[in-house]
Amino acid sequence: MIAIEVEHLVKRFGAFAAVEDVSFDVPAGQVAAVLGPNGAGKTTTIEVLEGFLAPSTGAVRVLGADPRQGGRAGRARKARTGLVLQTTSLDMQLTVAEAVSLYAGLFPRPMAPAELIEMIDLAGDAGTRIGALSGGQRRRVDLGLGIIGRPEVLFLDEPTTGLDPEARRELWAVIQSLVAAGTTVLLTTHYIEEAQRLADRVIVLAEGRVVADAAPDQLRARGGTPVIRYRLPPGVSAGDLPADLARRVDPQRRELSLPSADLTADLEALVAWARRSRADLTGLEVSPPSLEDAYLSLTSESPCLN
Repeated sequence: MIAIEVEHLVKRFGAFAAVEDVSFDVPAGQVAAVLGPNGAGKTTTIEVLEGFLAPSTGAVRVLGADPRQGGRAGRARKARTGLVLQTTSLDMQLTVAEAVSLYAGLFPRPMAPAELIEMIDLAGDAGTRIGALSGGQRRRVDLGLGIIGRPEVLFLDEPTTGLDPEARRELWAVIQSLVAAGTTVLLTTHYIEEAQRLADRVIVLAEGRVVADAAPDQLRARGGTPVIRYRLPPGVSAGDLPADLARRVDPQRRELSLPSADLTADLEALVAWARRSRADLTGLEVSPPSLEDAYLSLTSESPCLN
């Protein structure tokens, strides 16, 4: 079953096309991450899918229907989806338990409020007013309110922006538990690590167009050349290396990082230097490009950006 369908979506604001001929679909149970620089069309795309914006041309469907559908059928479909927006306007005077109970009343088969509060790790703060919570705790409340209705499809727009690493990982754990239970997730994010950790697929947008759509590992393979990494041992400086290698040493980390178009030749040169200098090559690594390398390559070299 296809949970989310986007067909030749165009969204214009006056003469400006924020989204230009975007197509993709997300099967049920999959996590798809939408990446792209600011202005790439990520939030516009997700707002069309959430029903807040109408397409200029093209079509979108969520759970088989137009997200702007009204009437009883539209309300029933909306009850099967969850939204976590970039910013929310919760009543800061409500306690966590009050907010969760209030939202639970909006859905036909909500999670038990106590179960939900435990899931987002706020059981100890159930009686705390939202205004007194930390930023990370408030973001957990946002997520909790987005999933209280047991959504089949969950939209997450920059769900962990502004959180510290620990709070980010806590939210990841909640999202992963939802996915394990079968929820389909579409998220936008600026964090490459987040996409790597959560997503089955990564859709890269640049200036409103899809420039890549593949599994994270497949994107990494498209990111360019492999990289040779070697941390200089004590007593060895960058100046001791051949000039073409010395230029690739990070002086702060004392690490050689060499993207290699000819891996055999570059390794032979490094080994030959080590033999001449009696240098220890322990710790030498050869790795494929990172997902970040691939992302930067796609967004900087896309024809959309030239």
